[in-house]
Amino acid sequence: MTTQPERTTRTARTTWAAGRVLRDRNASLYLGGVVVSGFGTSAMGLVSGIWVKDLTGSDGLAALCVFALWAPTLIGPALGTLADRTRRRPLLVWTNLGLAVLLLSLLAVDSAGTLWILFAVLLLYGAAGVVHDAAESALVAQAVDTRLLGDFNGLRMTANEGMKLLAPLAGAGLYAAYGGARVALLDAFTFALAAGLYTLLRVREPEPLASPARENWRTRTAEGARYLWSHAALRPLVLAGGTTMLFAGVNGATIYAVAEGLGHSPAYVGLLYVAQGAGSVAVGLAAGPLLRRLGERRFAGYGIALTAVAVTVRALPYDVVVLASAALVGVGLPCVLIAALTAVQRDTPDALLGRTTATANTLLFAPSAVGLALGAGLVELVPYQPMLVALGLTRLVTAVPVLRRQPSRSSARATSDRSSSDANPA
Repeated sequence: MTTQPERTTRTARTTWAAGRVLRDRNASLYLGGVVVSGFGTSAMGLVSGIWVKDLTGSDGLAALCVFALWAPTLIGPALGTLADRTRRRPLLVWTNLGLAVLLLSLLAVDSAGTLWILFAVLLLYGAAGVVHDAAESALVAQAVDTRLLGDFNGLRMTANEGMKLLAPLAGAGLYAAYGGARVALLDAFTFALAAGLYTLLRVREPEPLASPARENWRTRTAEGARYLWSHAALRPLVLAGGTTMLFAGVNGATIYAVAEGLGHSPAYVGLLYVAQGAGSVAVGLAAGPLLRRLGERRFAGYGIALTAVAVTVRALPYDVVVLASAALVGVGLPCVLIAALTAVQRDTPDALLGRTTATANTLLFAPSAVGLALGAGLVELVPYQPMLVALGLTRLVTAVPVLRRQPSRSSARATSDRSSSDANPA
């Protein structure tokens, strides 16, 4: 049983670690950029669907907004190559400024006939986001103390989830009062502000290494995937994360059925999202100390197991259980994502970090879209309660490989030091 002094000590350690990150100039500037741009992105992500729904009355077209934002993730490894071919700080600055200018074109959207502009912008927005994430992750590994990477990634998760709790409400209110164009202006302003914060970063970047003349774009792109697959420590973490997000997509498709089963209107889903977001904020604050105490694999494995239990008990028809389940999913789900990203940043050579990060992001997040589509079909054919139980038990099985004995650091280095052409990503 944990005593009060022990709980106080752990809380103090968490606060101390978070304070170290915030006192680090580069880390605090990064987090500032995450907060301001994340606010605009979360607001725009919600409003784009509402905007399309209002102009067309089509639920299908409104849902395509989310697809347009996520579709570029499928070519993430190719887009991530850009982050290894140029300096990352200028790339971050110009990507944010480019998005700020791009969003101004949405001022021309005023009818169903001009919605092609919105969808084109969302596709470019998603592609720029892939490049931005790869460049940011690679630069963080240079600009932030390696010992603080876990704390930084946890606080980044907290900042992102915090914005998802606040920004959609602000965006919806602004849209209701002034329309979608004003929300686009808000998002453009947040990107311009983030670009300003990134210009203040103090980091010395080496000149990007020139690729051999015989290497084409496809070969350079594949380097990240080959390195990731050849690395004994990274491969199971990223695969576990992708599997987790696949199941998360299936689980997400049942959420309206859960609300209906409890006798609530669809609006009840908003309360579940708030509970899940609160759980993610909490685990983000504790991620750094937990990573140091448990290591990436156990931290990820325990998170997967917690999510599995939470999804299983969600089948019980009680409001308090379902709300607690949502909060526990919020705690457990980010663990494998934080662990995988931190390990990739720490164990990948700088020259490959952009491509490897983008490949990892594709493997981590693309399965979520597949899971949503699969779940949307299953929930129409199968009662949601046995579906949730089966989903939870299957998730428990996927935690086993991650919780197996971690390879020694020397073994991981020996694997990662091999030529990437020695590995077969198939």
